[in-house]
Amino acid sequence: MPKPVNSSASTVWEGDLASGSGRTTVASGAFPTVDVSWRSRAEGAGGQTTPEELIAAAHASCYSMALSHELAGKGTPPTRVETSATVTFVAGEGITGITLTVEATVPDISEEDFLAVAESAKTGCPVSAALAAVTITLEASLVA
Repeated sequence: MPKPVNSSASTVWEGDLASGSGRTTVASGAFPTVDVSWRSRAEGAGGQTTPEELIAAAHASCYSMALSHELAGKGTPPTRVETSATVTFVAGEGITGITLTVEATVPDISEEDFLAVAESAKTGCPVSAALAAVTITLEASLVA
């Protein structure tokens, strides 16, 4: 049985929601502490990250891994998988949707087979499963 792996992060927030701000740190130290604020989240003000941007990063990396794994399992390992994730947030409503956009170079696979595996990987991606309450759309392209 595989050993469970825990990933963690923490945020220190000071002040109220509208005028306060915070700093988020990942326990691994893989990237520097990042600033967060309501203004960045609700208005898209630059220079700071948002919970949705962090979710997008997690989703893009997880989906790339899931697709690579499924393609290899079909005997058609990819040469390259490039995934971006866009998480849409509306103040007062929350996260309203996620779009995954993937371009992959996969030798010896038909477009039809690739699209089927890409869709299957969306379902099999653990982050997709965790975010299943939100509509997740997939735009997949096979690159020659």
